[in-house]
Amino acid sequence: MEMAQRHGIPSRLSEAELRDMQDNPPAWLVQSRANRTGKRPVWVHLTCAVCGYSEAIRPKKWWPDFSFVYCGSHRSSDLPKLFLGEVRSEYEGVGSRFVGVVDVPESKA
Repeated sequence: MEMAQRHGIPSRLSEAELRDMQDNPPAWLVQSRANRTGKRPVWVHLTCAVCGYSEAIRPKKWWPDFSFVYCGSHRSSDLPKLFLGEVRSEYEGVGSRFVGVVDVPESKA
């Protein structure tokens, strides 16, 4: 329920909407289902794309597949440039100091 609320899923869905979500689950739902195995959480290594600072952390269910991460103290001018036709989304609160970045083609945004 918490994840549904966090991701803006209404409390009631039509059969077609539910079927579509089951057939094409969002990334957070795929990861949530994968985590139900009872296995021990996996550790990932995050490395800043600007300065190289690294830390090991357990991934969170809400994390998308990041294009890269960077320390929140860096300026946007320090970040890798976007390719033509891409859009960038940023997710704060990754690890102890990182901002996660997802670059996708504009047509998928």
